[in-house]
Amino acid sequence: MAKIVVLDDVIDAGILIKKILEKKGHEVYPFTEEEEAINFIKNNKVDLAILDIKLKKMTGVEVLEVIKKIDPEIKAMMLTGYPTIDTARQTLALGAQEYCVKPIDKNELEEKVASILGN
Repeated sequence: MAKIVVLDDVIDAGILIKKILEKKGHEVYPFTEEEEAINFIKNNKVDLAILDIKLKKMTGVEVLEVIKKIDPEIKAMMLTGYPTIDTARQTLALGAQEYCVKPIDKNELEEKVASILGN
């Protein structure tokens, strides 16, 4: 299955996503620090990055820009508790496949991840 990085400033959110997606057979690596997630992606082949838009030092949009330079093939899904048309447009223009509003529903998460990964 897929190798997935989850970057959220709230570790509980990352752990919840990890528990849901591991039941579907994915390897999930949750991070709260932008640099750690970026370094992991630099050193590992990652299929999907699930990025919160509001982070500690950077925005999820900035992280998306960085990781797309590292691996243009990486797929991305954005999460936000503060949806705006501008951030949705911006992230989709940068190559994110999905934009989801938190709190994300378990079934919606599973369906969107399966859709992004082509399963």
